[in-house]
Amino acid sequence: QVQLVESGGGLVQAGGSLRLSCAASGIYTMGWFRQAPGKEREFVAGISYSGGSTRYADSVKGGFTISRDNAKNTVNLQMNSLKPEDTAVYYCAARIKGLGLITTTRQSYAYWGQGTQVTVSS
Repeated sequence: QVQLVESGGGLVQAGGSLRLSCAASGIYTMGWFRQAPGKEREFVAGISYSGGSTRYADSVKGGFTISRDNAKNTVNLQMNSLKPEDTAVYYCAARIKGLGLITTTRQSYAYWGQGTQVTVSS
């Protein structure tokens, strides 16, 4: 059973930074998604299992950076210059082992963490 555990959420003022981490029980192509109240869950960023490829939603390019440490089975999301519209529950997700393509649809990710709240105050 694949286990994903997020950490690092919290409350921050606009313009501030947060770093989210996702501890996984193996090495997978991973994605971060977020869901704001009343909205659909949306793709934020993804990274291939090797770490050689990354992909970002247009809304976070230049402000968020995804990285991974395969020795520790962790994937991180560094979020800088946060805005109130970044407020959401953030989820990490994993594709089935061996799939290297970074996809943006939630249906293509087989495993999900429990989510961590990020709140950005204005």
